[in-house]
Amino acid sequence: MKKLLFLLFMGVSSAAFSQVAVSFHQSNLPFVGVSYDINERLRPELRIEVGSYLTDVPLELVLIYDIVSNEDYEFCVGLGGRTQEYNGLVVPLGVNIYPFENKSFGFMVELAPILGENDILRGSWGIRYRFK
Repeated sequence: MKKLLFLLFMGVSSAAFSQVAVSFHQSNLPFVGVSYDINERLRPELRIEVGSYLTDVPLELVLIYDIVSNEDYEFCVGLGGRTQEYNGLVVPLGVNIYPFENKSFGFMVELAPILGENDILRGSWGIRYRFK
């Protein structure tokens, strides 16, 4: 399942001429993310949980859509899947804020239900950097 998610992400990202971003989300299930802006409102994001054993690293692949998007903030919703522990459907809802003059660096908050065998409501906050 992890290999399938990774190959799907790489296929979508290599077909698109896009902008790369990295993020770190702090929560009870912390993770790092790498995303590609396919266009101004749509981006796939590969998320890797940190704080796990290397042999059992949970992965998430989500497709994020910016409902409201301008240079200072983005309000977004998404849909995706998660492997390994707490596997299932992921539905992120979040806000990215870019308060500085350089709009590459910003902050985020997100609420994401993980729906599967064990339903979990994950809240996270973090930082995001867009390579322009």
